[in-house]
Amino acid sequence: MYTVRKTPRTLCCILAFLLLVCQVPRVHAAEKEDKQEENNAILAPYFIIQDKEGSTSQTDQFPLKSTDVSANISGMIAETYVTQTYANEGEEVIHARYVFPTSPGVTVHGMKMEIGNQVITAQVKEKEEARETYEAAKSQGKSASLLEQKRPNVFTMDVANILPGDTVRIELHYTELISPRDGIYKFVFPTVVGPRYGAPAQGEDSESGTQENDWIRSPYLADGDTPPGSYHIAVHLSTGVPIAEVSCKSHDIQVTQKDPSEAWVTLSDTADYAGNRDFILTYTLSGESVCSGLVLTSSQANGQDTPENFFLLTIQPPERYEPSDIPPREYIFALDISGSMYGYPLDTAKELIRKLVTNLRETDTFNLILFANHTDLFSPVSLPATEENVRKAIKRIDELDGGGGTSLLPAIQDATAIPKEDDAARSIVIITDGYVSNESEIISYIQDHMDAASFFSFGIGSSVNSYLIKQIAGCGLGESFVVTDAADAVDAADRFCTYIEAPLLTDISISYQGFDVYDVEPAVPSILYASSPIVLFGKWRGNPGGTIQVTGSTGGRTYTQEIPVDQVTIDLENEAIRYLWARTRLDRIAGYGSVRNDTSTREEITKLGLDYHMTTPYTSFVAVVETIRNPEGNGTDVDQPLPLPQRVSNLAVGGGYSAFSEPDLPVILLTAASLCAGCVLRKRKKRTQERRHV
Repeated sequence: MYTVRKTPRTLCCILAFLLLVCQVPRVHAAEKEDKQEENNAILAPYFIIQDKEGSTSQTDQFPLKSTDVSANISGMIAETYVTQTYANEGEEVIHARYVFPTSPGVTVHGMKMEIGNQVITAQVKEKEEARETYEAAKSQGKSASLLEQKRPNVFTMDVANILPGDTVRIELHYTELISPRDGIYKFVFPTVVGPRYGAPAQGEDSESGTQENDWIRSPYLADGDTPPGSYHIAVHLSTGVPIAEVSCKSHDIQVTQKDPSEAWVTLSDTADYAGNRDFILTYTLSGESVCSGLVLTSSQANGQDTPENFFLLTIQPPERYEPSDIPPREYIFALDISGSMYGYPLDTAKELIRKLVTNLRETDTFNLILFANHTDLFSPVSLPATEENVRKAIKRIDELDGGGGTSLLPAIQDATAIPKEDDAARSIVIITDGYVSNESEIISYIQDHMDAASFFSFGIGSSVNSYLIKQIAGCGLGESFVVTDAADAVDAADRFCTYIEAPLLTDISISYQGFDVYDVEPAVPSILYASSPIVLFGKWRGNPGGTIQVTGSTGGRTYTQEIPVDQVTIDLENEAIRYLWARTRLDRIAGYGSVRNDTSTREEITKLGLDYHMTTPYTSFVAVVETIRNPEGNGTDVDQPLPLPQRVSNLAVGGGYSAFSEPDLPVILLTAASLCAGCVLRKRKKRTQERRHV
């Protein structure tokens, strides 16, 4: 009797222990990653590396002391300077690496390094040559810095031979275009790179793939921890017309205005660490915020090696119309439920997709794909958006928690494989934080399937992979949205529904009459949905004259707009348009950021980077102090740990298990324990029955 009573109690203890084991976060995921590395799969970044005593070395692990951001926005062009300050307060020579993001459309065209009383202007070189120059300087004991583009919106900064007591400042200069939508201007400064799930690239060379994805293994601090360094952001707005409103949902700001068309924006709370979520500044202008216009620039008088003339053309679309005849529509929603989406991001995504699904008409059809390590399809075929089907979809979504990696490409492949009605207009709506490393494969696949559907993207979170989010929509002939909180989710859903209701302008054509232009970028869209201007860059020859004519159809009517060229004054000082044209050309010829180009494309991209002094997949900035400062050649290589993006949990870096992951040891143990429990309970039941018969 004693044994019979004790067995369940003991068994419960064993089961409780095994359940506890199964819930322990995989903080040491790096050990497993090492085994997977031979298959070129990096499943999660590292947590912060500790020293032998188990404590974090503030000196060796945190050489980056401050980041200062200064942006000047004039009209639609933003010039940004970022200064990173490194200070070695320890006793060892340090070689440091830091991973940081930029906005996806920026052109990085300037870099300086200051150490002691020396200021070195970095030079652009071919990527391999720049790396060799840096490594040679490092081994010779010279202080040096190397800026490499890993993705169009992700860079690494390597700084060699930081001596004890050294303070090193690295200044970056880049340019971007601020294009309004619905009269709202948005300036986004990304502060931190979110952790990436590194799925094995299909057909990718193992060695090159490792080099390009090495930044993915950067260590991360635990959820809620922040580096000791400071983070400052300041923005100067000079709009030319009165500013109606300035706001920032991501940070507390202080706005100072001395003139109606000029404002200075700074962070108001210095105690609040600003470097763990994107800085998102929005502003509106009084009256007509955007109008069609032309800007002409020339480098003839400013010392350029190859003088060229550039133009910027902005075309404001007509007012939205509401056609009564809307064709049948099909929507496939692909929802990311990976570990990085756990908690707040997934809750926000649920609110978004709930709003999107409930806004469908009964004549529409829809489907739902849930993806983490694997994909899960709601229905083999898309279903009518009836009240019952919508209710079932929402119930399915509400039952979800986040876990696992982000297998986005298989989800998109499954979405395009769903059988399609011939007369339905298919839209694939992707909802994710974009924390993946195989962006180029995803974009290439979408480019190859543009005839299958329009692609829309919703970036969820405080520091989304904005490059991927925008490029999914850019090459998929759709539109992108960024959602930072639940309130934004409702807003974004409404904007999406309004956006897709009807096009603003179709059959668009632009002709240049009496104006000799060439190398115009990008291609003119055939359909314009959003109330955002069409923005084109190009080069011109001779004397500017003639007219630019824009034609199209809107609401069954012919739309025509003419812009006289000879009334525009040539700006001899504006260098920004030169760099914006180069970046737009780069996006096209690189295949939206792909780094696996053929030889001729690589050569064209390299030449573009060298000619326009900018970073590309194949060109980098390098700066070297020629004085030998560390003759012994010793030093410690350290990776600057990054903070996790705000409200992203430890599950994003291996601190949990996937909802769809294959069973590993803890799961197997739990299963075995359950089987054993079943056997014990069955034996007990049998003995009880035997005693009753007696």
